[in-house]
Amino acid sequence: MRFLVIAVGGGLGAVLRFSLAGAVQRLSDTAFPIGTLVVNVTGCLVIGFLGALFSGPALVRDEWRLFLLVGVLGGFTTFSSFGFETLSLIDAGDWVRAGANVLLSNGIGLVAVWFGYRLAGALQGV
Repeated sequence: MRFLVIAVGGGLGAVLRFSLAGAVQRLSDTAFPIGTLVVNVTGCLVIGFLGALFSGPALVRDEWRLFLLVGVLGGFTTFSSFGFETLSLIDAGDWVRAGANVLLSNGIGLVAVWFGYRLAGALQGV
């Protein structure tokens, strides 16, 4: 049941991401990926709000937490999870791991995208 809840939420989040990013990009008239930026910042705002809300005195069923935080927001943007996990490390006073998470996720992520792009090009003879 947990996987179904996450899958349904993830599908909804992906559709929301596609719709919002596309609409913002079309309205912006710029080559800058403003649609993706808006999605990432919005996802971070929402996961911060819900993360705090769900850890407070309000009782939230595990299914709803999984549906919203893992499913919807995971499908909407994993950048929100990255931000929330980094903030959790900072709140715990673990600045070294927080910094490492930022540097490694972004640095290795960009290198991995570059490598995958070049690999696909090589396989296609480009």
